[in-house]
Amino acid sequence: MKWPKSKNINRGAALITILFAMLFFLLIGRFIYIQTTGVVDGQVLAALAEKKYTKQKTIEAQRGTIYDRRGQAIAQDTPAYTVVAILDETLTTNDKDPQHVVDPQDTARKLAPFLEMNEADLVSILSKDRKQVEFGSKGRDINHSLKLEIEALDLPGIAFIRDSKRYYPNGTFASHTIGYAQKLEEDEDGNKNVTVGMLGLEKSLDEYLQEEDGYMKFQSDKKGFKLPDAKEQIIAPDNGNNVYLTIDQKIQTFLEDSMNNAAKKYEANKMIGIVANAKTGEILAMSTRPSFNPNVRDITNYLNDAISYRFEPGSTMKIFTLAAAIEEGVYNGDEVYQSGEYYVGSDRIRDHNKLGWGKITFDEGVQRSSNVAFAKLAAEKLGTDNLLQYLNRFGFNQPTGINLEGEVNSLINFQYELDKITTAFGQGSAFTPIQQIQAATAITNNGKMMKPYVVDKIVDPDTDKVLKDYKPQEVGSPISAETSKKVLDLLETVVTSENGTGKLYYLEGYDVAGKTGTAQIPDPKGGYLTGLGNNIFSFIGMAPKNDPKLIVYVAVEQPKLEDYEKGSEPVSLIFNPVMKNSLQYMNIEPTNQEKSEKTNDIQRGFQLQSYSGKSIDSVLKQLSKQQIEVITLGTGNKVVTQIPYEGESVNPGEKVILLTDGDVQMPDVTGWSLRDIMKIANVTKLKPNIVGNGYVVKQNLAPGTKIKENDYLIIQLEPPFTKKVEEEIAETDIDGETKEEPPLN
Repeated sequence: MKWPKSKNINRGAALITILFAMLFFLLIGRFIYIQTTGVVDGQVLAALAEKKYTKQKTIEAQRGTIYDRRGQAIAQDTPAYTVVAILDETLTTNDKDPQHVVDPQDTARKLAPFLEMNEADLVSILSKDRKQVEFGSKGRDINHSLKLEIEALDLPGIAFIRDSKRYYPNGTFASHTIGYAQKLEEDEDGNKNVTVGMLGLEKSLDEYLQEEDGYMKFQSDKKGFKLPDAKEQIIAPDNGNNVYLTIDQKIQTFLEDSMNNAAKKYEANKMIGIVANAKTGEILAMSTRPSFNPNVRDITNYLNDAISYRFEPGSTMKIFTLAAAIEEGVYNGDEVYQSGEYYVGSDRIRDHNKLGWGKITFDEGVQRSSNVAFAKLAAEKLGTDNLLQYLNRFGFNQPTGINLEGEVNSLINFQYELDKITTAFGQGSAFTPIQQIQAATAITNNGKMMKPYVVDKIVDPDTDKVLKDYKPQEVGSPISAETSKKVLDLLETVVTSENGTGKLYYLEGYDVAGKTGTAQIPDPKGGYLTGLGNNIFSFIGMAPKNDPKLIVYVAVEQPKLEDYEKGSEPVSLIFNPVMKNSLQYMNIEPTNQEKSEKTNDIQRGFQLQSYSGKSIDSVLKQLSKQQIEVITLGTGNKVVTQIPYEGESVNPGEKVILLTDGDVQMPDVTGWSLRDIMKIANVTKLKPNIVGNGYVVKQNLAPGTKIKENDYLIIQLEPPFTKKVEEEIAETDIDGETKEEPPLN
């Protein structure tokens, strides 16, 4: 029996057929559209797939290294770590081996002392509803030694991200010159986790030192593993450029050590020291107090006072007034004048001893630093208009342009007649120490004035191409060679004459020409400060006098003096060892052999040869005669390299490191200084991590351990001195000679 067909059923079937047909064609159309355009809901499918299955790994670049003139690293990148805590419980698949922080309270209690953080703050961080957390600045830049200590706690969920930090191996060392760089979470341009120069050369040369990380891209499966035969895209990292300075690490060390001694004894408000090449204007050392350790950034003064502090310099300015008078032919050293006082209208200028010394010659006036002598030279001989012209010729009317940030200009006060005349002997007008250094090069360089500079060259480390090369630059010839010689001859008598104010700056074996300065300090209430030590005491010295190689400028502001002490004593405590040790280090022969008979070759410093390729036995035999401590690394018989390098001078007891061609074993470095540790690290290419200050008390590589390049050398330093030893050291100067009682005059 056949059932009759319903018209409704036919219609429904037709509608369903039509509907499915439409859906089919719609699907086919959509498929063709996607195939043709590659876009879904405004999203490019190829891009989404690329993002999902393409992995990128960062290839870290290094910020440029700052070196001294001999290639010793002063600022460099070194490995560091960031501490992180994993809070995601899903990462733990085995309760016996938890991969997340299980107990925030216990973890915080154990971790707090190592990160120097409050336990409650740590608990708060570890209790956040996040998968992973960091601990702020306290948890960043962790050195390898601290990482090992934290790892020893065996805390579940505590991990480390490898990073790098800016490291300054010498600590407090030309700190305002070098400055410091700091890693920021985000810079002004929105870049994440970048190291940025914040002060000094690190800041002013940031565009050259700045690095740019590279990366590697590859195709992966859904689990992130690299696919076989996947094409890689590698963008090489762009390391920062290396900067080479004119600073000499050894001379800078002489200056830092001497300033530390003076700071400890006299607790001055400020101290400034500059050592310059007398012929080229290269700055070999520059330091100020107060200073700071750029690794710690314990900064109290953000200005480099050597270039940013202008003050009334006092009698060191008499050098240039004297030079102007000689150049103009108006100086007669044998001419007699009445010392004591000199009137400019109703204003009285007095000599520093108030009464003067009666009638004396102008030469004696120079030796005694007579204000009256230079007032007469300015007012009656040279003329103040001519004096101003010579101030401009000596560059005192503008900044020197040294390649350091923060230099300020002078303040020449030439409004009233009294100001014009007092400027001739360093009062009334204010100048910077670096301006005085530049002007002094005309005295030491046959009348040719040289622009001071501290950056020698900037080099691309990947290609060794020199990007910027700074050369000695003559910026004027204010006086003739004959005048410069006459000035030097007169300035030598300031040190050697019985009447000279610079007797404390006499150096056995070396002829020093120079001028003392005692500057007044303005009182905020009006006038000038009075009382013992309330001055800026200074000295510019040039040696050897007949052919100066070095200019050393030292200024000490408001030292705490005993009643019997003069302001020249803290200045000489810095100047004398710096000048003497620097000349010896440069292998400058003493100019007076009779006076230097007590100073044999060993005491003057021994200049190293190149020992590369020579037998270790012959080198040891040669160096043992010089009372030099030789450290031999390696089991070979021939020297491969050495530190210090060829041409450098070493003193008795100093360590010379010789690397041979055999296997290298770690020596026992207990009691070594940081500088000697850096010698070991440099010659063996170890990666140093230094903890603390002072001398070595612990080392991670045990004595006798075989070492290879890029091994980590972790050193712990501690101050070595007991109170008794410190007192004994306080009685000894930098040359190791016992101090005599200071003179009363």
